[in-house]
Amino acid sequence: MSDPSAAEPAPVVTAPATAWAPLQQPVFRMLWGVWVAANTCMWMNDVAAAWLMTTLSPSPVMVALVQSASTLPVFLLGVPSGAFADILDRRQYFMVTQIWVAAVALLICAVVSLDAMSAPLLLGLTFANGVGLAMRWPVFAALVPGLVPRHHLPAALALNGVAMNASRIIGPIVAGAIIASAGSAYVFALNAVLSIVAAFVIFRWKREQQKVSALPGERFVGAMRVGIQYVRQSRRMHAILLRVALFFLQSMALMGLLPLVAKGLQGGGAGTFTLLLACMGAGAIAAALFLPRLRASASRDDLVTWGTVLQALAMLVVSVAPNVWAAAPAMVVAGAAWISAANSLTVSAQLALPDWVRARGMSIYQMALMGSSAAGAALWGQVATWTSVRTSLVAAAVGAFACLLLTRRFQVETGIAEDLTPAQFARPAGTQIDVDPHEGPVLITIEYRIDPTRVAEFLDVMQETRRNRLRHGMLSWGLFRDAADPARFIEHFVDESWVEHLRHFERMTAFDLALRERRMSFHLGDAPPLVSRYIAQPLHR
Repeated sequence: MSDPSAAEPAPVVTAPATAWAPLQQPVFRMLWGVWVAANTCMWMNDVAAAWLMTTLSPSPVMVALVQSASTLPVFLLGVPSGAFADILDRRQYFMVTQIWVAAVALLICAVVSLDAMSAPLLLGLTFANGVGLAMRWPVFAALVPGLVPRHHLPAALALNGVAMNASRIIGPIVAGAIIASAGSAYVFALNAVLSIVAAFVIFRWKREQQKVSALPGERFVGAMRVGIQYVRQSRRMHAILLRVALFFLQSMALMGLLPLVAKGLQGGGAGTFTLLLACMGAGAIAAALFLPRLRASASRDDLVTWGTVLQALAMLVVSVAPNVWAAAPAMVVAGAAWISAANSLTVSAQLALPDWVRARGMSIYQMALMGSSAAGAALWGQVATWTSVRTSLVAAAVGAFACLLLTRRFQVETGIAEDLTPAQFARPAGTQIDVDPHEGPVLITIEYRIDPTRVAEFLDVMQETRRNRLRHGMLSWGLFRDAADPARFIEHFVDESWVEHLRHFERMTAFDLALRERRMSFHLGDAPPLVSRYIAQPLHR
């Protein structure tokens, strides 16, 4: 039997990537600038909408629901947007998302200018703006790993966090200055202009020619099913999704209630709100620059754990702070803790997904993140309505510590690493009958002959094979043993169609090939296992 460690490539010693190393790649540098502009627009919109809501409704629930309306579309539309990003041209799709955001910003600008805004309408338009976020995030997440070397990926994702948090500083400051001097309508007008400029930059990007498959394009519904199934069968993604959902469920209490925290502080107002946001963003940027050093001495699980602890402690300090000078340092710590945990979880998700399903997998990751954010904002807003803002923040911090204790066994960086580098593998020979590419389902059987003394080892490998087959989209899988011949085993699995079966050979990774070699090592005889393929036949009455 071959060494199971074959599934894990030999470690390559490389110099630690500096925080700025990915910006040496021209295309990444260009798209990073677009991402800064896109997130600046997002924060300008969220700050203007949140502050506008405080003038339309004094209810803490309505103020917190602005955050929910902004993030809920990602939860509702995550899988469809991820499927589009995997089956359409990613550059063109990214450009369309920016045009959508610009159109919504112009609509909000018009409504505010006409003095026709109401609290429900603001929530609806904020939701429409969130649709743009839902569409653009998966495609950007899928593009990044192809723009930088693999060992620069953590630094590239940290720079994305820097972009988000730099915009967290720039956006509120610009929005606050415009609101104070000209009014909210001009904030949304500037959002539209920046979004159009970003779309034009993406339009000018001449992306390298991508490998074009000779197979028909993947169908939308099937693409969603396969994406969901891949994540469902990935144990590592299970742990990542649980940890990210719980982290943002409790941490969103601070963001969702921050406008009310700012108003409750001594002399609090719009300037206080902007300052607290800027402090959080500054803390996140400072931490992102030190993350390469931290990763050299701490695992991603450690960073998630300590990030959660520090974020909860900072939230406790903010809940009892009497003035902005006490709250501001705590917001710096909260920002540093947030980027440390969020970046570690995002890196883990990216490394757990092969390129062919990355946008769909990351959209599900973002669904967990944004869904828990929306739920957290609504939950802690309701708790604040029933009790007080301070009580709600304290409860969220206590919940963070409780969740850490309950999820200790769900690690995001454990087990054998899977080398998901694309690998070449020959397709099966053509059929002897005429087959429509979309005809199916297709039944595949593989006959093995196994030494009866090694059956237990074989079954362990086949258990791993089952999970791997299913996460590649198989409809069903089974393993049978011949009652009359104990050495004969039949593996069978069912694929949706002939073209989907052929597509798997284009999606093979180094891990898939290593797992295949482990299976083959058990087979007796010089001839390879017998593989048969059957196509379902319709019955005519």
